Amino acid sequence: MIFVQLGILLAMILIGSRMKGIGLGVMGMVGLLIFVLVFKMTPAEPPIPVLLIILAIVTTAATLQAAGGLDYLVSIAERIIRKNPSHITFIAPFTTYFLCLFAGTAHIVYSLLPIIAEVSAKQRIRPERPLSVSVIASHLAITGSPMSAATASLVTILAYSSASIDIMKICIPAAICGIFASILAVRKKGLELDQDPIFIEKMKDPEFARSMSTGTVENGVSSYTPAPGAKTAVAIFGVAILLIIFFGAFPNYVPYVGGGKSFSVNADGTINLTTLIIMVTLSASACIMLITKTSAAKVAKMSLFTSMATAVVSVLGVVWMSATFMLANETVIENTFRDIVTNQPWTFAIALFLMGALTFSQAATTRTLMPMGVMLGITNPHLLAMFPAVNGDFLLPGYPTLVAAIDFDRTGSTKIGKFVVNHSFMLPGMVAITVTIIVGFILSGVLL
Repeated sequence: MIFVQLGILLAMILIGSRMKGIGLGVMGMVGLLIFVLVFKMTPAEPPIPVLLIILAIVTTAATLQAAGGLDYLVSIAERIIRKNPSHITFIAPFTTYFLCLFAGTAHIVYSLLPIIAEVSAKQRIRPERPLSVSVIASHLAITGSPMSAATASLVTILAYSSASIDIMKICIPAAICGIFASILAVRKKGLELDQDPIFIEKMKDPEFARSMSTGTVENGVSSYTPAPGAKTAVAIFGVAILLIIFFGAFPNYVPYVGGGKSFSVNADGTINLTTLIIMVTLSASACIMLITKTSAAKVAKMSLFTSMATAVVSVLGVVWMSATFMLANETVIENTFRDIVTNQPWTFAIALFLMGALTFSQAATTRTLMPMGVMLGITNPHLLAMFPAVNGDFLLPGYPTLVAAIDFDRTGSTKIGKFVVNHSFMLPGMVAITVTIIVGFILSGVLL
């Protein structure tokens, strides 16, 4: 019976991922309805903490966007990339990584992709190389940023005071190593642009040839002027990040309120980190609006804010369905996988990677599978080392950042192959994830 139920769960995820948008969430609810009505399963607890974290963090990021803070951060990244055009394959991925690490979202990469594509093409560097690694780097940043929903979700699951610090201690240096390895893997990938038959054919078009000439950006400097409150908004956002890191690093400073364990209070009477994240980020959002005079109506119109609804519906549907399946089959799953995972903990990373590929969501994957890892007895250091495996969303080239990179590359070097999975992001993605996890295991053994 468990295989029938598993088949239904995977079918709902596959159908939902093809529908895109909120499709994953609504199909997850269809699966949950089947589990409850047909198989008489008891619904698991809905992932309320994760949904509230997503709401709070994305609202704050959208406020930063409305105040011009995101544009200001992108302008800094653009200057770094344009200043060293001949080394763009090395500079662009790391610039993207640290920008997304600070912002807590990979979607900021959309603003950088056309810059990376333009600069590399005009330097006659195959755009596929920096574009593919930059996209993968933007995903890896999510599993290290204290401002991402995936990281916040793992903190609540592990439920120990220094979890957020340990995640950064392991995942950030491991990801840097993974990105560097993926850069080395792609630095000679494909034909040089001047030898690429697709590019040569495109250059026969005089208009295209003119657009590929250098000097379209005067002196290599953008004409961007920061909005009046942009720098202040970035400073407030930065303070919010530091506060979250501070409470994670120094649990003795977490407010003590007493009372029994509840949604907001730990068993020892201290405010839990989930509640602190929500309060700090939304307070930062309020400060940005008040100090920079950014209207709340403008925040609600931002692309990041409107994307929040999709994220919330998707996480609610797929995570609730998956949690119900796990709860109903907890004993079977535990007995089947405990010995395998105990002897070879790294095998759990494969499950995280495949779930990430199916759900297109690091937060949903984290919330769905990490509790099973805890249940199976995998140690916290090993779970932290495997955390970057949730970035399997590049396996199938349907994730928006991959599609955008392909669209922005006018030379045609960044593409999807005949067999779908042989796309431009497969090599850097597999290398980056593999090296990141290996380095993560090494670091967890040394630092934790």
